[in-house]
Amino acid sequence: MSTTRDRIVSAAAGVIRDRGLARATTKEIALAAGLSEAALYKHFRDKTDIFLAVLGERGPTTLVAVLGGLPGRVGAEPVADVLREVVLAAADFYEHGFPMAASLFSDPALFAAHLGRLRERNSGPQVPLAALAGYLEAERRLGRLRADADPDAAAAMLLGAAFQRAFLGNFTETGDPADFAGTVVATLLAGLEG
Repeated sequence: MSTTRDRIVSAAAGVIRDRGLARATTKEIALAAGLSEAALYKHFRDKTDIFLAVLGERGPTTLVAVLGGLPGRVGAEPVADVLREVVLAAADFYEHGFPMAASLFSDPALFAAHLGRLRERNSGPQVPLAALAGYLEAERRLGRLRADADPDAAAAMLLGAAFQRAFLGNFTETGDPADFAGTVVATLLAGLEG
């Protein structure tokens, strides 16, 4: 049985996907949920909180799970396999989140509120980057990557490639995600493995 909060998040996901975050209103979200606008504020502080709930609860959750499991995979699995999984999960997350979040940049007040909420939650795009860089650093310390490898740069390249793929997917066909992940990881590892 769905709770009122679940109804709000589900309705918001549809409205935000259709209209973008900047153009979606709490009135539209309430209408789509079959609730009063006041009901939204019993569960969320504002539209930014609703949006973060949509990303966290209705978007692809694989990226969070994959990144959370990285410390336990250090030295235990082939680096290429782990990185392919990260790139696939990141590409999926960005593909679903990009259309909703893109309009954030068109509304300075909304963007500022969003940044503030991310800081409160110690969240944001730097978190996946730090998790992946931490994994690569641990693999480097084990000698599975070259001693002069730069984990921060490698993490930025992998997640940046996944983000670029999601961006381009709005304009053109991007091909098979597994092929993309395999090619990106193989190209990067050619320069990182000793």
